[in-house]
Amino acid sequence: MCDDLTETDNANWLATHTLDRRDFAAIGASAAALAMAPGSHARTATPARGLATLSRAALIKTPDGIADGVFITPTTGKHPAVIMWPDIAGLRDAYKTMGTRLAAAGYAVLVVNQYYRNARAPLLASFAEWTTPAGQARLGPMIAAIKPAGTTSDGAAFVKWLDGQKEVDTRRKIGSCGYCMGGPFTVRTALGAPGRVGAACSFHGAALVSDAADSPVKLLGQTKAAFLFAIAKNDDARQPDAKTALRAAAVAAHRPAEVEVYPANHGWCTIDSPVYDHAAAEKAWARMLATYKQYL
Repeated sequence: MCDDLTETDNANWLATHTLDRRDFAAIGASAAALAMAPGSHARTATPARGLATLSRAALIKTPDGIADGVFITPTTGKHPAVIMWPDIAGLRDAYKTMGTRLAAAGYAVLVVNQYYRNARAPLLASFAEWTTPAGQARLGPMIAAIKPAGTTSDGAAFVKWLDGQKEVDTRRKIGSCGYCMGGPFTVRTALGAPGRVGAACSFHGAALVSDAADSPVKLLGQTKAAFLFAIAKNDDARQPDAKTALRAAAVAAHRPAEVEVYPANHGWCTIDSPVYDHAAAEKAWARMLATYKQYL
């Protein structure tokens, strides 16, 4: 996860690198400002020459309360659905932009607030706020409130909600993608609705492999999904056996899985991350789209 060691890694990396986000400008400035009241709608510019999209606030009943999120779809037709789990800084403009880009590729995307048990999104305006003492103090209790069983039941609730939306093609499987702390949530989503979730993609996912009985690596066999595990190079350096364990677990579970270490630091896929790496992020994005095309 985004702990002190990760932040030290990233600070060292930033000392010798500069960032270039110009290629994401094509997604459109309007996509980065999708904060809306429940029930409102916003039409966005066509991102990256994809489909025009429509977004609205979403409220989803779960066993633990009412979760909030943003539902972004192409303006016409029915499409396979994807649940997007943000990183540790939560649902914010960066993830609305990323969700819009995915919707423009032909998916009905539900970007969720994993902290709904404590507060509505946005909790933080940017990833940079997470690195401050105030940001960490605010999110600390909310992070502690998220339990594996709760995430699994959340995933099942999100799938059920999606299946009730007119924009979703229920003849197709549902996908899930997650970043940082959201990485293992994709596996738990597949566990919560094994009959519906066909693909789960984890990007610089945290705590995928541990000795815990309910560790994500031990759950693959209870799902019916294909998996994409894109691992950060500094995460791999700290836990080099994780990739091997994930590959072995997928083989034992007879689940398709792509496991790769990327030449980028933890957080490289998130567009407002200080270590965002365009080349590696685009490769990961392409692999996600290929996975969804094959399995949804």
